[in-house]
Amino acid sequence: MKRNSVKKFTSIVLLSTLTLAACGSTGGSSDSTDTSGGSGSNNASGEQLFRVVVQQEMPSADLSLATDTISFSALNNVYEGLYRLDENSKPQPAGAAEMAEVSDDNLTYTIKLREDAKWSNGDPVVADDYVYAWQRTANPETAAEYAYLFELVKNGAAVSAGEKEVSELGIKAVSDYELEVTLEKPTPYFDYLLAFPSFFPQKQSVVEEHGKEYATSSDNAIYNGPFTLTEFDGPGTDTKWSYTKNDEYWDKDTVKLDKISVDVVKEAPTSLNLFQDGQADDVILNGELAQQMANDPEFVSQKDGRTVYMELNQREEDSPYHNENLRKAISYAIDRDALVNSILGDGSIVSQGLVPSELSFSPEDNKDFSEENKSVLSHDADKAKEYWEKAKKELGIETFDMDIVHDDTDSTKKLTEYIQGALNDTLDGINVTVTPVPFSVRLDRGNSGNFEAIMGGWGADYADPSSFLDLFVTGNSYNRGRYSNKEYDKLVADSNTTHAADPDARWADMVAAEKVLMDDMGVIPMYQKSEAHMRSSKVKGVVAHAAGAQYDYKWTYIEE
Repeated sequence: MKRNSVKKFTSIVLLSTLTLAACGSTGGSSDSTDTSGGSGSNNASGEQLFRVVVQQEMPSADLSLATDTISFSALNNVYEGLYRLDENSKPQPAGAAEMAEVSDDNLTYTIKLREDAKWSNGDPVVADDYVYAWQRTANPETAAEYAYLFELVKNGAAVSAGEKEVSELGIKAVSDYELEVTLEKPTPYFDYLLAFPSFFPQKQSVVEEHGKEYATSSDNAIYNGPFTLTEFDGPGTDTKWSYTKNDEYWDKDTVKLDKISVDVVKEAPTSLNLFQDGQADDVILNGELAQQMANDPEFVSQKDGRTVYMELNQREEDSPYHNENLRKAISYAIDRDALVNSILGDGSIVSQGLVPSELSFSPEDNKDFSEENKSVLSHDADKAKEYWEKAKKELGIETFDMDIVHDDTDSTKKLTEYIQGALNDTLDGINVTVTPVPFSVRLDRGNSGNFEAIMGGWGADYADPSSFLDLFVTGNSYNRGRYSNKEYDKLVADSNTTHAADPDARWADMVAAEKVLMDDMGVIPMYQKSEAHMRSSKVKGVVAHAAGAQYDYKWTYIEE
C-alpha cells in the first residue's frame, strides 16, 4: 500500500471556503471572520452565545435520513466523521487519526481512528460505530435516500437493492481503532464523502434503544461533534433548537462558543427586525431588503454551490410533461436575469446549466464546467410561444392548467409568483397556480410524486459534477419527476465506471450528459443560489462550505 493524503483527479477543484463575513459582491467586511482553525479564537470575549435565524424547520436529525441543507448543517456541528472539511474546504483527519492509506489500485482505504474520540455519553467512538452507520444507511429497510452514495462501496448497490446482506458492504472493523474500506471502483472524490454527514458514525445500542423514536428529539440520540443537539422537539415541526458545547469532544479547547440558538423565521422583514433590535446575530435577507441593506458593513453575500430548479412530473405514462416542446416552452418563457436581479436581489446568478459555476474545472484547460453548455436557458418569448404552439398541437389541447408546489418562505413565494406571471403572460391558454407548503411537506410531496411541477434544488455534496448529474439517472430517488433518457444514463454510467480513472474521458462524458439533459429540458434550472446575510460584526470565525454540509461553527466565537 502507498500513503495518500487527499487523493484527487485534476478534474476536481474544491471550492474555496466562503466565510459568511468575507467581502461579498455587494458588501461585507473581511475582518469580521477569522477562520484560523482556533488560533484567532483567543480573542473570544463576552457571552459565547451565537443567535442564528434560519428560514425552515429541520426535517430530520437522523444521519441516515437527512437530505437537506438545514439538517446537514445541524448534523455537521453535532457529529463528526472520519474527516472534517477545514476552513479552506479541504478534508482533514477528524475521527481519523491521520489521512487514509490508499492501495495502488485506489480501491482499499485503511484508516486509523483517533483513540481519544468519544460520544457525548463518554463512550469511545470505535470502528464498529462506522460499520454500523454505513450498513444502516445502505440497508433498504432504512429507506435512506442517500443510500445511493454507498453504491461506491464494494457490494453497496447489491446491499441497497436487498440482494446481499448488509454485512457484505465493503467496510469492516479490523480492530476497535482501525477500519478497512473497499470501493467498487476508483472514486476521485471519496475523501470529500468521508467528511459528509451520511458517512458519520452511529452507535448501534443507542439507535436500537430508541427504535422509531431515534433522533426524533435531541434527547433520543448521542453526539460526537463539537456540539450536542439540544432543545429539539421534533423534525419538521420544531421552530427552535440549539447546539451546546460538547465537553466530551476530543478538540473541545478549540471550541469557544458555549451555545448556538436557532430560530425559524420565514419572513425576511421579521428577521431583519430581530437583527436590528439585537435579538439575532445572523439572519437571511432577500429581494428588496437585500438590496436596501447591500451597503451596510454587516451585510454579506455568499455564493453557494446550489442550483435551484423546477421539476415536471413525468411519472405517469400519459403525463403531458413527457412532451419536450411543453418543457421548452416553460423554460424559454422565464426571464432568469429579471428573476435574480429584480426578484431575489441577494447576489444569486443565472444558471448556465444544471451544474453550478466554480464547482469543477476541466483537466485539459481548466475551463469551468458551467461554461461547457451555455445558452439553452436563455429567455426568448418568441421561442417560448413557438414551442407552446407545437406542444398544444401534439397534446391536442387549447388550454392547460399547471400547479407549482413550492416552499412557503418569503423569497420562494416571490420567486414562484414571478414564474407564475411569466408563464401566464407569455403562453396563451396556460393557467398556472401556485401552492406554498412548509419545507418538510414540499420534500414529502416531491418524494411521493404528489405534484405537477415543483420548485426544488440541490447543493453539491462534494466538489464534482457527478453530485448533480447522478440525480437524473433513471430510477434515482432524487429524480422526483422521473425524467428518463437512455443516452443520458449511459453517459453518466460511463463517467462513473468505464472512464472513472481517465480524467479527460470522464469530463467529456459529464459534459455530454449535461447537454442531453439540457437539450431535453428534463429539469429546468433557474439560478445558482447566493444567500444575503446580516451578520453581527462581533461574530468571528463562521465557516461556510459551498460543497458538502454548509455551515461549520467549530471555529466560531464572539468578540465583544
